[in-house]
Amino acid sequence: MVHIGYTMMTEQAGPRELVDHVVRAEDAGFDFSVTSDHYFPWLRSQGHSPYAWSVLGAAAQATSRIPLMTYVTCPSFRYHPAVVAQKAATMQLLSEGRFRLGLGSGENLNEHVVGGGWPSVDVRHEMLEEAVEIIRALFEGGHVTHHGSHFDVESARLWDLPDEPPPLGIAVSGEQSCALAGRLADLVIATEPDGELLRAFDRHGGEGKARVGQLPICYDPDRDTAVRRAHDQFRWFGSGWKVNSELPHPDSFASATRFVRPEDVAESIPCGDDPDAFVEAVRPYAEAGFTEIALVQIGGESQPAYLDWSEKTLLPALRAAFG
Repeated sequence: MVHIGYTMMTEQAGPRELVDHVVRAEDAGFDFSVTSDHYFPWLRSQGHSPYAWSVLGAAAQATSRIPLMTYVTCPSFRYHPAVVAQKAATMQLLSEGRFRLGLGSGENLNEHVVGGGWPSVDVRHEMLEEAVEIIRALFEGGHVTHHGSHFDVESARLWDLPDEPPPLGIAVSGEQSCALAGRLADLVIATEPDGELLRAFDRHGGEGKARVGQLPICYDPDRDTAVRRAHDQFRWFGSGWKVNSELPHPDSFASATRFVRPEDVAESIPCGDDPDAFVEAVRPYAEAGFTEIALVQIGGESQPAYLDWSEKTLLPALRAAFG
């Protein structure tokens, strides 16, 4: 059985709208939700980037059933891991056990704002591993003092802890991050239907753990409108993490994708209102072994219509196909 999720894409809607959307997603019957955590949108045309943790807190109070999750937070630059641990523990309490903490090594686009340069991916993975160690220690209770290669923690303690800490996920894109996730995470996170990533995760201790994927889609009754919107706001997606993690500004993404055509985007992102096309786009994730797939509807203003259509048409089609 594959669980179908809703993505609160902070890059394409304001904070109040994001909360309204996830409330409607809960009513529509989505199995879970995820939230991006950005300082910048990918492209200027997306137009937003509110503080994800405030949105999550409001969403926890506005909903009652749907699980919430960061997809993903970087605990290494904008946020110190001790602060991430406090935020995650608070979210688990506010949501009454519905929160999962998704972590990653970050993107230059969002993390450069605090200065200090952008280290190599090897260093970023070292920082992520040390950050996870600190977060896990704080979830266990008591005072934590840590003096490591990248972070210092001096007699920290979380005073409001849930009975069960939030499950911790790690985003992967290659062997090195899969090894990290297999050893340290409760679930794995990926943005492409690459079965080899999941096999690498399993080789390093991930067997039997949840695996969460994400897929951009663009619903609109007029397919040409959907293709134009996907190209305008999401043409960066096909560049892959190794490129997307390095570019520092929305204008960099605009420059890097200036030769991407609408038809190129339509080949990789299902557009229109044919549910069969969306089912076939989900299929590679299901066949690769993902247990959960979060859909990203492109375009903030399109969310109400998309959510109505999902309740009536898309979710029944996906459940008929994948249990």
